[in-house]
Order: sequence, then structure tokens, then C-alpha cells
Amino acid sequence: MKMKVAVTDACIFIDLHDLELVTSFFALDIEIHTTSAILYELYSEQQQILKAYQSVNKLIVHNLQEQDFIEIYSEEYPKSLSETDKSVLYIANKINACVLSSDKTLRNCAKNKDIECHGMIWIFDKLVETSNLTTKEAANKLKQLVDTNFVFKNNQKLVEEIEKRLKRWKQLSITKVSDNVFL
Repeated sequence: MKMKVAVTDACIFIDLHDLELVTSFFALDIEIHTTSAILYELYSEQQQILKAYQSVNKLIVHNLQEQDFIEIYSEEYPKSLSETDKSVLYIANKINACVLSSDKTLRNCAKNKDIECHGMIWIFDKLVETSNLTTKEAANKLKQLVDTNFVFKNNQKLVEEIEKRLKRWKQLSITKVSDNVFL
């Protein structure tokens, strides 16, 4: 199976950092890219952590050049999309990668440009599928995300998706426990 390639925006890195999931995220079989503009949006502590992953080639940081900006400015983007978000879409399109973001405007723009897009719930799915997190750990971290991030708290569609995960993971935990009882 071909390794997934993804360009990540700041909100994903911030959520991963706040949830203490950066190490688990970089353990996934995903080639992670971002732009220097994204790094500049982060606190220095967050930047330092990501630079450590960059130093061991787990994170590829793109420094856009003049020609890149010319191409970006020639594209049509919603006015509400930041320059930094445009850089994410540009790189994703250029290297044929998906976008990882929780930002609604960025996600909608990616979809309109036929760029595959995923968010934190997808990352949680991958962390559970690959056993980088147990279902119990994932459920606790997902609840923490909802409690601390207004984007997840105030979006009915996201809340429904999260509830589905929590229910499924609880079932998986119960199944695993009952399977172990008979060993």
C-alpha cells in the first residue's frame, strides 16, 4: 500500500500538541508536510517539537519561493482564506497530497479544488486502527478535544461523528475484554 502524503495546517498541530498526541501522530505511516508559514503561526514550544521531527525527516517543511507566490496569487480563493491556508492548499495540490485541517473554510476550499481532506476525527481513526492509541485512550483524548476546542463543541455534525466513534470504541473495548475473559 502506498504511503499517505498529507499537508498539515496549524490547527491540527495545535490540537495534537494540546492533546499530547504529537508523538503518536508522527508514528503513523503518513508522510507529513507543512509550510514554513504554518510553523510561524505556532508558539515556539510547538515549533521546537516540530523542528525535532523535521531534523529526523519525519516532517517536510516547504519554504515557498517567489514563483510559488505568483502561482498562489493567480488562483481563485475565498476572501476568508488566510495566506497561510493558501500555502497549504498550494503545496497539497503541487505534491498530490491530502490536507489535514479542522478549519472549515480551508476544508471546503480543498474539496472544491478536488483535494482530499481530513481532520482530527480521521487522525483519531488512524491512531486507533494502527494501535498507536487504545480505544480507551482515544475516547479520553477525543472527549478532551471536545471539552477544550469550541470548533468541536459547537458543530452538530462533528458531535454526531464523535459520538459514533465513542460508541464504536466502547463496543470494541467491551469485545476485547470479553475475548480476554476466555483466554
